[in-house]
Amino acid sequence: MIELSPRQLPDRTEWFMDGPPGATALAEHALLTGTGRWWADRAHDPRAVVVACADHVLFRGDPTALAPLSLAGFAAHYAQAPDRFLPLLGSAFDLLVPWERMVYLLREPQAVVRPPRGVTVRRLLAQDAEALGALSAPGVDVPWIHASWGGPVGLAASGHCWGAFRDGGLVAVACTYFRGATHEDIACVTLPAHRRQRLALACVTALCRDVTARGHLPSWTCSRDNRASRLLAWTAGFRLADEYVHYAVGQPVRPAVGLVV
Repeated sequence: MIELSPRQLPDRTEWFMDGPPGATALAEHALLTGTGRWWADRAHDPRAVVVACADHVLFRGDPTALAPLSLAGFAAHYAQAPDRFLPLLGSAFDLLVPWERMVYLLREPQAVVRPPRGVTVRRLLAQDAEALGALSAPGVDVPWIHASWGGPVGLAASGHCWGAFRDGGLVAVACTYFRGATHEDIACVTLPAHRRQRLALACVTALCRDVTARGHLPSWTCSRDNRASRLLAWTAGFRLADEYVHYAVGQPVRPAVGLVV
């Protein structure tokens, strides 16, 4: 595969409109923010296209145009691809674990959620990057929340993130994880010590008002097994719209050749 420059990118409508809203939004977000990278089997008239952002990677086109060895740089990613790509992915990685995903769209009116006393919920600003970067808790993977924006600086300055502050510290955030032309896929995280206080719900509802004001439709994608996320989505007014499967891939079957991600 070869990496494509922005001027070489194919029309996203040709490749990604057949997937769930989050997949289309990922491809558009990667182009809009510059945090994603694109590859194809060839620069002109490609037969297969791959786009990666954060730890997600999308495959489209003809899998026979790609060699298993060329995918080694996507180890430990979540791969979303049509079924015809499964033999290729199975040849490229030592592990291919299906992960059932549920897609929700905002359908119901949202109530105003009042945060508890002592908590301020507001849109993050560029100067909040340090607080966002400091968001952490033992045993909790927090940095994923800003990975799709290239880190805390990018997300804080994006205008697409709301946070709950307590005693001057950030304890919960909700953000547009992937921004597309029509949908914005939402993500959120709350530190364990501050859960069950409707902080994430307050951030999500405020963010969704922003998203709809931009003329976009909020979407929500989570694992079928993530009951807490599903419950939060339902409470915030999201309703199930689609289901699909993506794959957690393991390590390359053989050493990488010619691709560094």
